[in-house]
Amino acid sequence: MNEQLRVGLVGAGPWAQQVHAPGIADHPGTRLVSVWARRRDAAAEITDRFGGDIVADPDELLSTVDAVAFAVPPAVQAELATKAAKAGKHLILEKPIASTVDDAERLVDAVTEAKVASLVMLTRRFAPETRELLAEVDRLGGWAGGNATWLTGALLGGQYAGSQWRHDQGALDDIGPHAFDLLDAALGEITEVLAAHRSEPDLWHLMLAHRGGATSTATLTLRLPIRPTVTEYSLYGEHGRRTLAGWASTTQDCYTTLLDEFVALVQSGTTEHPCDVRRGLHLQRILAAARAKAEGVA
Repeated sequence: MNEQLRVGLVGAGPWAQQVHAPGIADHPGTRLVSVWARRRDAAAEITDRFGGDIVADPDELLSTVDAVAFAVPPAVQAELATKAAKAGKHLILEKPIASTVDDAERLVDAVTEAKVASLVMLTRRFAPETRELLAEVDRLGGWAGGNATWLTGALLGGQYAGSQWRHDQGALDDIGPHAFDLLDAALGEITEVLAAHRSEPDLWHLMLAHRGGATSTATLTLRLPIRPTVTEYSLYGEHGRRTLAGWASTTQDCYTTLLDEFVALVQSGTTEHPCDVRRGLHLQRILAAARAKAEGVA
């Protein structure tokens, strides 16, 4: 590469410190140049370890970078990412991309108008074992249904237990996008939330309809005392059953692949990707439909 992509990081929590900052700093195609967080001491922890300068506000960050990586709550991300896109900055986004469908649509409009690259950190989509499974599923066809299970006590203790937005929005918004994304990628576009029920402790059961006739279910929670976390995806149909369980690839490995593809998008001037901001909007609409169904308004 002739020149590294200058990346600014917005946010300095555990995810930023463990995934975004080291990933950007270590990747040959990117350089961490600026960090902004509401707590200057948290930003300093990142710059001390991984380089870059602390900036006073998001506007100063935008003046120093080619791209921005976000590790902040959805509502904050949507506002700042829309501004960044309008300034011509490429985006690495967390899921969900916003807190409302309207905000997600505004972000997509800004990205589309500015013709910038965008990727959403749908972690498992960047794992080789996931891609191998999806390629096999697509090649064989004939899948009638599937299910996703994600059971964890992440909000009962540990590094993310202090995340207020996760406590407020729960499993649906935090891990729901990952589950819906993989079911959608494997079985076809999710066209309807057929049923959704939330019980304590924030335990979600959902039934989904897919284009082409397949159906799937998802069971999600962040508040059951289950260690280690249980994650399993299964598909079944004419060719039997296929499963994806546990985590063969690390989150850091997945993020490195994301950065590989992000840099390639920017260098080539490409703005479309299976996990770009438009994918984020599709998942945002599923979240909204699920919540409405559970509340009896859909």
